[in-house]
Amino acid sequence: MTVIGWLQIILFCTIIVALAKPLGWYMTRVFGGERTFLSPVLRPIEAGIYWLSGVDEKREQHWLTYTVAMLLFHVGGFLIIYGVMRLQAVLPFNPAGQGAVAEDLSFNTAVSFITNTNWQNYGGESTLSYLVQMLGLTHQNFLSAATGIALAMALIRGFSRASMRTVGNFWVDVTRCTLYVLLPICVVYTLFLVWQGMPQTLGPYVEATTLEGAKQTIAVGPVASQVAIKMLGTNGGGFFNANAAHPFENPTALANFVQMLSIFALGAAMTNVFGRMVGNQRQGWAILSVMGVLFVAGVAITYWAEANGTSTMHALGLTGGNMEGKEVRFGIVASSLFAVVTTAASCGAVNAMHDSFTALGGMIPLINMQLGEIIIGGVGAGLYGMLLFVVLAIFVAGLMVGRTPEYVGKKIEAREVKMAMLAILVLPLMYLGWTAVGVVCPAAVASMANAGPHGFTEVLYAFTSATGNNGSAFAGLTGNTLFYNLTLASAMFVGRFFMIVPAMAIAGSLAAKKSIPPSAGTFPTTGGLFVGLVVGVILIIGGLTFFPALALGPIVEHLAMNAGNLF
Repeated sequence: MTVIGWLQIILFCTIIVALAKPLGWYMTRVFGGERTFLSPVLRPIEAGIYWLSGVDEKREQHWLTYTVAMLLFHVGGFLIIYGVMRLQAVLPFNPAGQGAVAEDLSFNTAVSFITNTNWQNYGGESTLSYLVQMLGLTHQNFLSAATGIALAMALIRGFSRASMRTVGNFWVDVTRCTLYVLLPICVVYTLFLVWQGMPQTLGPYVEATTLEGAKQTIAVGPVASQVAIKMLGTNGGGFFNANAAHPFENPTALANFVQMLSIFALGAAMTNVFGRMVGNQRQGWAILSVMGVLFVAGVAITYWAEANGTSTMHALGLTGGNMEGKEVRFGIVASSLFAVVTTAASCGAVNAMHDSFTALGGMIPLINMQLGEIIIGGVGAGLYGMLLFVVLAIFVAGLMVGRTPEYVGKKIEAREVKMAMLAILVLPLMYLGWTAVGVVCPAAVASMANAGPHGFTEVLYAFTSATGNNGSAFAGLTGNTLFYNLTLASAMFVGRFFMIVPAMAIAGSLAAKKSIPPSAGTFPTTGGLFVGLVVGVILIIGGLTFFPALALGPIVEHLAMNAGNLF
C-alpha cells in the first residue's frame, strides 16, 4: 500500500460526499414536480409523453397499483429484449452479420437486463448487433435504473407522508427520472467518454493488419452511449466481453476514475433525497455514514490483501502485490477500489478479473453482494435495501428499551418488520440453495474450471451476483449452458422482485400511518449511536445468514495460500 494509493481512495470518497447534496437537491425538485433549469426544454416533452400514453400525472397510485404497474412495465421490457435477440439476424444495424441468439441465452439476458443485473453469458462484440446493444440493452439500462429510483421514491414517500393511501405514480416517476436525471447526465457523460477515446459509431468493424502481417478485426460500435448509462445507472453490462478492462470501454485513468464516481453518484445522492423529504437532512447523512463505514472497511481490506499478495507468491519471488488479472495502466489501487465500488453498488462492471484476486480480496466483493447490495447499492435499490435494515435496527432498539420503535415520525410495527425480514431472507435462500444444487449437479459441475474451495467460490459468486442483481462474475465458470442460463435467471428475478414487493408493502403501510412527534423516549437516529447500531445489525444478520457459506470458499482458500505463515 502506498500514500498515493490512499490519496486516490480519499479523493474518491470526498468527491462522492460533495456530490450527494447538490444532486439530492436537484432530484428532490424533479420528483416533487418543481421547476428546474431544464424545465423550459423538457417540460413540453414530459407533458407530451403523458398525453400520448394517457397518463394523468396528478393521479397517484396505491402501493399495490404502483407495484403492478412496475411489474407489467418489466414484462414489456422482457419481450422487447427477447424479441430483438431472437430476430437479430434479420434486423438492421448488424454489420458483423451476427445470427439469432439461442433461446436459453436470450431468456437469461432478457431477465438480466430488466432486473438491472446485466449478467452476461456472452461476449458482446461476438454475439450482439448494434441494434440489440442499443434498442435492447442500452434502452433497458435507462428504464431499469429509472425503475429502481422510482421505487426508492415510493418508499421515501411512505416515510414522509401521513394518513395517505398513495405513494406516487409509477409512470410519472419513471418518466421524470429518465428525462430530467439520467438522459441529461448521460449526454454530457457520453461526450466526455468520446473525448477520452471511446468509440461511438455505427460503422462496421475495422480490419487491421498487424506488424506480423496477420489480419485482425477490431470491434467498434456505439460504445460510449452504452457505457455512460451502464455506469450511471449501476447496470454494468459491457459492450465488450472484457467489460471495463477493455481499452475501448475504459481508455484512460481519468475515464476509469470518472466511471467509478458515476457508479456511486446517484446512489449516494438518494440518501440526501431521503433526508430532504422526511424534513431532516441529518437522517440522510446518517444513512450515508452507515454505507460509508462498510465501504471504507471493504476498500481497506481489499487494497491491503491485493497490495500484500500471499506467502505463496512471496516464495516464488513475486513481490509488489498481486497484479494477476489486473490492467497495468490501472494498477492495484484502482483495480481494488473499482472492485469494491462495483460490488457495493450492484453495478457489476469490472476493470480487473475478480477470479484472480487473492482469497481475502475476492471475499469483500462477495460480502458486499451478500449483504443485499446496500452499500450505496443500485440506484434507488441501495436505499430501499438499506432502509429495510434500518427498520430492523429500529425494531431491535425498541426491544432493548421496551417501547414501540419509531423512525422519522412513524411507528415501526409487526407488519413492517415481517416484510423487511421477508425481503432480506429471500436472498440467501436463492444463492445458497442454487449453489448447493450447482456443486452436486453433474451438468453444473462440468462448467467449473477449478476444483476445491476456489471452484466452490466461483459457483457461489455467480449465484450471489445474480441474486444481488450485480452481474459481475468470478470467471472460471462457463455460464452459457442450459442449467446456468435458467437457474441464474431465476435467481435474478427473485433477487429483484421478491425484494421489491415487500418494500412496497412497507411503503404503503407507512404512508397510511399518522406522523407522531418525537418524545423524550424516541431513539435518536442521526448520531453515531444509530450509525453503529445499524452497522451492527447488518453484520449480525450477515453473520447468521450469509457468512457461513462465504467462509467455506474464500477463507479456506486464503488459509491454503498462506499455509507458510501458519506453521
